[in-house]
Amino acid sequence: MSSARSQAKQENRKGPQSAPAAGALVWYKSRSWILPLVLAVATIALYSPVIHHPFVNYDDDAYVTGNAHVQSGLNWETVKWAFTTYEFVNWHPLTWISHALDYQMFQLDPGGHHATSVALHVLNSLLLFWVLLRATGSPGPSLMVAALFALHPINVESVAWIAERKNLLSTLFFLLALGAYRWHARGPRVTRYAAVAGLFALGLMAKPQVITFPLVLLLWDYWPLQRMFADRTAASPGNLATIPAKSFPWLILEKLPLLAICLASAFITLRAERTGGTLSGIYFHPFSVRLQNAILSYVRYIANAFWPSGLAVYYPYPSGDSLALWRVIAAFVFLVAVTALVIVYRRRRYLLVGWLWFLGILVPMIGLKQIGIQAMADRYAYLSFVGLFIMVCWGIAEWASQRHISSAKLAAVSVVALLALAVMTRRQISYWDDNVTLWSHAVAVTRNNYMAEDHLGGALLADGQRDAAMPHFYRAVAINPDDPDSNLNIGGYEQQQGDLPQAVARYNKVISATQNSAVLNAGVRAKAFDNMGYVYRQMGDVPHARESFAAAVAADPQFAKAWIGLALVEQKSGNVGPAIQAYSRAMKLQPSDWGYLLLARALEQSGDNNAALSAIRQAQSMTRNLENAQRGADQLLAQ
Repeated sequence: MSSARSQAKQENRKGPQSAPAAGALVWYKSRSWILPLVLAVATIALYSPVIHHPFVNYDDDAYVTGNAHVQSGLNWETVKWAFTTYEFVNWHPLTWISHALDYQMFQLDPGGHHATSVALHVLNSLLLFWVLLRATGSPGPSLMVAALFALHPINVESVAWIAERKNLLSTLFFLLALGAYRWHARGPRVTRYAAVAGLFALGLMAKPQVITFPLVLLLWDYWPLQRMFADRTAASPGNLATIPAKSFPWLILEKLPLLAICLASAFITLRAERTGGTLSGIYFHPFSVRLQNAILSYVRYIANAFWPSGLAVYYPYPSGDSLALWRVIAAFVFLVAVTALVIVYRRRRYLLVGWLWFLGILVPMIGLKQIGIQAMADRYAYLSFVGLFIMVCWGIAEWASQRHISSAKLAAVSVVALLALAVMTRRQISYWDDNVTLWSHAVAVTRNNYMAEDHLGGALLADGQRDAAMPHFYRAVAINPDDPDSNLNIGGYEQQQGDLPQAVARYNKVISATQNSAVLNAGVRAKAFDNMGYVYRQMGDVPHARESFAAAVAADPQFAKAWIGLALVEQKSGNVGPAIQAYSRAMKLQPSDWGYLLLARALEQSGDNNAALSAIRQAQSMTRNLENAQRGADQLLAQ
C-alpha cells in the first residue's frame, strides 16, 4: 500500500510532462513534418514585405553600402581582412564574411540581403523548436516558444535591419551548440564536446553577445536535461534512461574549456572596443546612472514582451523624471519579487531556468559596462526573450493540465494570441518601409531622441527635402549640442548659404566632439575636415585648406572626395607631383569621368602627355557626355 502511495506521489510530481506529454510526442512523431512546415510558412509570409525595403541609413553603410572590403566580394583577401579587422569597433569575422557573400550574390540590391536575414530567422525559429523538443519531449510548449520567437514584434529589428545580421548568425550557432550539448550529454565524448565548443566559438565570431553560453548550459543541466539530479522524477519522457546524471562539481569542470573560450572572446572584444576611443560628454554615463538604467531596462524589456507597443530603432538614455529614484526602487522590488517567486516555486524548474536565462543573457548588453550610447535595444531581446517564452508556455501548459483544459481549447487560444502578435509585427515591419517612416516613428514614440531627429533629417535630405530636414537637425543639436552628425549637416547648410565663418565653427565643433572617438567617428570626422577644406579654399586660404584635406584623408584614407580636394590645393600651389598622386589615389577609390580629366590636366602640366592621353581615354570610356564632364572639372579648378 505504501508503495502504491509513493508511486502515486511520484506521478503527481511529474505533472503535465508525463502521460500527456508522452501522448503529444507520439502524435508529433507520426506527423513530424507538419508543425515545422506551418511555422516556417507563417514566418516567411509575415516577413515577406521586408524584401522590398531599402538599406537603412543607420549602420547599413558601414556594413554594406559604404564598405569597400565587403564590396570586393567573398575572396581570400576579404576573409583575411574579416579575421584581422576591428572595423566598427567589433571583431565578428563571420558577420563580415556573411555580408561579403551576400554582396557577391546580390550586389547593392537590398532585397537579396533582406531575404538572407529572413531565411536565417526562419532557420533560428525551427532550430529553437527542434532544440526544445529534443530536450523536453513536449511538442506543444516547444512549438509555442518557437512561434512566439518567430512572430513577436520585438524581433523585427533583428530581421528587418541588414546591419543586425550578426544577431541572427550568433543565435544560429548558439542554438546549434545547445542542440549539440544534449547529444554530448547523452554520451560524453571528446568529439561531441569539440562540436559544442566549435559551434560556440563560431557564435562568438558572429557576435560576442552569446558569451554567457556556458552559464546557459548549467541551467540546461538543471532543466530540462536534469543532469545534476540522480532522482530525476520530473524529467521529460525519454531523458530518464538516455542522459546520465553527473555531480555538480563535475558539471562545473566540464564547462571550464568553454569559459576559456569566453575569456579569449572577452579579451578580443575589449581590445576592439579600445580602438574606438573613449566615450565622453553626453555619450558617457557614470556607473550609478548605468546601474539605474539597467534596472529600469530589465522591467521595460518585460513590459515589451507582454505589451510590445512603442518599439523604436533607437532608445535614448532616460533623464530627469524617467530616472526618478522611486521608479528605480519599484523596478528593483519587482525584479526581486519575481526572483523570489521562481525560487519558491523551484519545483517548476522551467520557471527558474527561464528567468535566469532572461536575466543572464541580457547581462552583457544591459549597459553596466557602457558599450554604446543607447539605453536599451530591441535586438538585445532576440535571444534573451526565449527565457520568458519558456516560463510562459510551460507554465500555461501545466496550468491547463491541472484544470483539465483540452488541447483543442488551448491550441485555439494560442492561435488567437499568435495572430494578435502577428498583426502587431506586420505593423512594426511597416515602419521599416523607408528611412523617413522608420525615424518618424522613433521620434513619435520616444522623448529627447536626438539620434532619431538626426537620422530623420538625414533621410529627408537624401530625398531632396532640405527645407524639411533642417528643423530636425536643429532639434537634434538642441537636445545634444555636441551631436556631430547634425552639426555637420547644419554646417553644410550654412556653407551653401554663404555663411562661411559660421560653417567653419560648426565643423570645428564636429572635430572637437569626435576627438576622443576618432576611430568610431572616422567618417563624420573626415567629412568635417573635407568640408572645411573646401570652405577655406573658397575663402582663398590655401594653407588651411591643405591642412584640412590632409586631416580628412588621415581620418579616412578611403575618402575619395578628400583626396580630390587635396589634389586641387596642391595643383593650385604648383605642387604637381603630389597633386597627381592624390588624383590617382582618388581614381582608384572612386573612378569618375571628371576625376580622370582633372588627373589628365595635372599630367599635362607635368609634361607627361602620354599619361594624360591615357587618363582622357579613361574619362571617355566612363561618360557619354565628355563636354559636361569637362565643364565640371573646369569649375573645380576655377574655384
